[in-house]
Amino acid sequence: MIVMVGLPARGKTYISKKLTRYLNWIGVTTKVFNVGQYRRDAMKIRRACAIAALKDMCEYFSRNLGQVGVSFDATNTTRERRELILSFAKENGYKVFFVESICDDLEIIEENIKQVKLSSPDYVNCDQDEAVADFLKRIECYKMNYVPLDEHKDRSLSYIKIFNVGNRYLVNLVQDHIQSRIVYYLMNIHVTPRCIYLSRHGESELNLVGRIGGDSGLSTRGAKYANALGKYMSGQNIKDLKVWTSHMKRTIQTAEALGVPYEQWKALNEIDAGVCEEMMYEEIQENFPEEFALRDQDKYRYRYPKGESYEDLVHRLEPVIMELERQENVLVICHQAVMRCLLAYFLDKSASELPYLKCPLHTVLKLTPVAYGCKVESVYLNIEAVNTHRDRPEVRLPSETALSSACNKSRLSRPLLFV
Repeated sequence: MIVMVGLPARGKTYISKKLTRYLNWIGVTTKVFNVGQYRRDAMKIRRACAIAALKDMCEYFSRNLGQVGVSFDATNTTRERRELILSFAKENGYKVFFVESICDDLEIIEENIKQVKLSSPDYVNCDQDEAVADFLKRIECYKMNYVPLDEHKDRSLSYIKIFNVGNRYLVNLVQDHIQSRIVYYLMNIHVTPRCIYLSRHGESELNLVGRIGGDSGLSTRGAKYANALGKYMSGQNIKDLKVWTSHMKRTIQTAEALGVPYEQWKALNEIDAGVCEEMMYEEIQENFPEEFALRDQDKYRYRYPKGESYEDLVHRLEPVIMELERQENVLVICHQAVMRCLLAYFLDKSASELPYLKCPLHTVLKLTPVAYGCKVESVYLNIEAVNTHRDRPEVRLPSETALSSACNKSRLSRPLLFV
């Protein structure tokens, strides 16, 4: 149980949603339980709201197979409330990790109220200035009973204290791998306004002939796109823009046309197709028909023989996501499968949706993080290219004979994953 602590307008819900999105993306089934929603649903007293949320969380763990990364989003500003949660966790055998957000910067607080709190159901059709004043009064009421986590009295608890949206951190008693990853993630996120630009490389020579993977250079149209991308990014007038590429020719050649420094990441290389590198889909279907059928059952987890799956790719890209969270404006020039994984993180897409996200060639996706999500603008740069997208197929279970045949083969018996 991840338990949020702090006064209103300190970014607790923002942290809860980002952390939940991250944990789900890396495969830890996570859900937010917002106690404020229980209050608005006519629960009469705060303790009853907390108990109702805890019971729902318990059901989520036991019936819905929820994992350790469940956020309990509320102020939880009193020792009594935190003791209630700790007792409940102990009774049910759950671990608890507290995340306390402390902020005394009035500009940050008021901006948070305007951007987030005024859109809540509590302030529908309310004058903005009156709503801000009302919310500030609400904060003062909470302050009267607020008891922060204490370094000495709470030394037996696992927690991280975040001061002024990341200016300083205090971490205590991190107990396991998941808590360690939570701390690392929370110490990398920031709220500075910025844009992240995602683009595939220009059309490649292998794209033209319908072959997957490989390390070919750009086609003539791909080179035109690289020049068009350079003009587009120049027109964005971004100071200190970072440009990242993979180690593959087609991304490097695309970046070269921008005429600015760029950084190569091996982690951004396209998904490894193993024995199927540089094959056409028709050739794969002809040579490995059983695997070609099986891969449609779970495209996210299927792995190319001697290659990778989308699930493998997500884990490979985790350091990239961490660095994207640390940076401000970045252009990532990458590949179709890689771009799908990055896009799924920012748009909170599920594992089943991820392998089928549309990331066309010669199109820039401009991502602008907003309060609880991400705004996406798709910009086509008017250079034609082949379509490499394959829609989600109608799933048909292979016959028992085909399954048996596939399972009896040596290394190629594993199901294939196609980009």
